[in-house]
Amino acid sequence: MAKKISSAEKRHRQSEERRIRNKAIKSSVRTSAKKFVVLAQKKETEGAEAALKDMIKKIDSAARKGVIKKNAAARKKSRMQRLFNSIKAAQ
Repeated sequence: MAKKISSAEKRHRQSEERRIRNKAIKSSVRTSAKKFVVLAQKKETEGAEAALKDMIKKIDSAARKGVIKKNAAARKKSRMQRLFNSIKAAQ
Protein backbone atom coordinates (compact mmCIF):
# COMPACT_ATOMS: atom_id res chain seq x y z
CA MET A 1 0.00 0.00 0.00
CA ALA A 2 1.43 3.32 -1.05
CA LYS A 3 -0.64 5.84 0.89
CA LYS A 4 -2.22 5.91 4.32
CA ILE A 5 -5.81 5.77 3.15
CA SER A 6 -8.03 4.24 5.81
CA SER A 7 -10.46 2.63 3.37
CA ALA A 8 -7.55 1.02 1.48
CA GLU A 9 -6.10 -0.27 4.74
CA LYS A 10 -9.47 -1.74 5.73
CA ARG A 11 -9.91 -3.40 2.32
CA HIS A 12 -6.45 -4.87 2.63
CA ARG A 13 -7.23 -6.29 6.09
CA GLN A 14 -10.53 -7.73 4.85
CA SER A 15 -9.00 -9.34 1.78
CA GLU A 16 -6.22 -10.85 3.89
CA GLU A 17 -8.76 -12.36 6.32
CA ARG A 18 -10.77 -13.78 3.43
CA ARG A 19 -7.65 -15.18 1.76
CA ILE A 20 -6.65 -17.02 4.94
CA ARG A 21 -10.19 -18.31 5.49
CA ASN A 22 -10.50 -19.51 1.87
CA LYS A 23 -7.09 -21.17 2.05
CA ALA A 24 -8.16 -23.13 5.14
CA ILE A 25 -11.40 -24.26 3.49
CA LYS A 26 -9.61 -25.37 0.30
CA SER A 27 -7.02 -27.23 2.36
CA SER A 28 -9.78 -29.00 4.28
CA VAL A 29 -11.43 -30.09 1.02
CA ARG A 30 -8.14 -31.41 -0.37
CA THR A 31 -7.36 -33.28 2.85
CA SER A 32 -10.76 -34.98 2.94
CA ALA A 33 -10.43 -35.90 -0.75
CA LYS A 34 -7.03 -37.45 -0.13
CA LYS A 35 -8.37 -39.45 2.83
CA PHE A 36 -11.14 -40.80 0.61
CA VAL A 37 -8.77 -41.72 -2.24
CA VAL A 38 -6.42 -43.55 0.13
CA LEU A 39 -9.30 -45.57 1.59
CA ALA A 40 -10.66 -46.26 -1.90
CA GLN A 41 -7.29 -47.56 -3.06
CA LYS A 42 -7.18 -49.89 -0.04
CA LYS A 43 -10.66 -51.11 -1.07
CA GLU A 44 -12.16 -50.29 2.35
CA THR A 45 -15.73 -49.61 1.31
CA GLU A 46 -17.16 -48.72 4.74
CA GLY A 47 -14.42 -46.22 5.54
CA ALA A 48 -14.45 -44.88 2.00
CA GLU A 49 -18.20 -44.34 2.12
CA ALA A 50 -17.93 -42.32 5.34
CA ALA A 51 -15.00 -40.34 3.92
CA LEU A 52 -16.97 -39.69 0.71
CA LYS A 53 -19.93 -38.30 2.65
CA ASP A 54 -17.63 -36.05 4.67
CA MET A 55 -15.83 -34.86 1.52
CA ILE A 56 -19.10 -34.10 -0.29
CA LYS A 57 -20.27 -32.11 2.72
CA LYS A 58 -17.07 -30.03 2.71
CA ILE A 59 -17.17 -29.49 -1.06
CA ASP A 60 -20.80 -28.34 -0.93
CA SER A 61 -19.98 -25.97 1.91
CA ALA A 62 -17.02 -24.51 0.02
CA ALA A 63 -19.13 -24.06 -3.14
CA ARG A 64 -21.93 -22.39 -1.18
CA LYS A 65 -19.43 -19.94 0.33
CA GLY A 66 -17.93 -19.19 -3.09
CA VAL A 67 -14.50 -20.58 -2.24
CA ILE A 68 -14.68 -22.98 -5.18
CA LYS A 69 -16.94 -22.62 -8.18
CA LYS A 70 -20.18 -24.54 -8.49
CA ASN A 71 -19.13 -26.56 -11.53
CA ALA A 72 -15.73 -27.40 -10.03
CA ALA A 73 -17.52 -28.75 -6.94
CA ALA A 74 -19.85 -30.83 -9.09
CA ARG A 75 -16.91 -32.19 -11.10
CA LYS A 76 -14.95 -33.20 -7.98
CA LYS A 77 -18.00 -34.89 -6.43
CA SER A 78 -18.75 -36.73 -9.66
CA ARG A 79 -15.21 -38.07 -10.02
CA MET A 80 -15.08 -39.25 -6.43
CA GLN A 81 -18.50 -40.87 -6.67
CA ARG A 82 -17.40 -42.73 -9.83
CA LEU A 83 -14.31 -43.98 -7.99
CA PHE A 84 -16.45 -45.17 -5.09
CA ASN A 85 -18.92 -46.90 -7.44
CA SER A 86 -16.08 -48.71 -9.20
CA ILE A 87 -14.67 -50.16 -5.96
CA LYS A 88 -18.16 -51.05 -4.77
CA ALA A 89 -18.89 -52.89 -8.05
CA ALA A 90 -15.57 -54.75 -7.90
CA GLN A 91 -16.60 -56.50 -4.69
